[in-house]
Order: sequence, then structure tokens, then C-alpha cells
Amino acid sequence: MKCTICGGLVERVTTDLPFKVSEKTIVILKRLPVMQCTSCAEYFIEDDVFCQVEQTLFRVDSVAELEIVPYAA
Repeated sequence: MKCTICGGLVERVTTDLPFKVSEKTIVILKRLPVMQCTSCAEYFIEDDVFCQVEQTLFRVDSVAELEIVPYAA
């Protein structure tokens, strides 16, 4: 697969990504599988993974300022 930004090679990797779920709350998902460009580091989350991310973020305690959650497929 080629990167839509620079045309570089895109490969599946795991990474940690932050998500802002409310005005005060940030959630870091650990070991999240993404497709990432080896040249420019642009990434995208596949649809099935994003559905799981949405479900995970919905269950987060929005009172906490920071929560670190391992991604579970």
C-alpha cells in the first residue's frame, strides 16, 4: 500500500496514540495497530480497529484527566 500524502510505503505497526475525549480528559491507547508510512509517518486507523477504539473511549472515566488503556482487539 502507498501513502496518500507522499507515496511512500505504508505498513502495519503498533503505536501509542492520545485521544482527547472531553475538555479535561485525554486517553492514551497503548499498542494500537495502525497503518503508518515509513517515509513521512502519516498514519491511519483501519475501520475495524477504529470501531474498537470508539467502544473503548466510550467506556472511559471522563472525570480522570489522563487515562492509559491497553488496546484489546
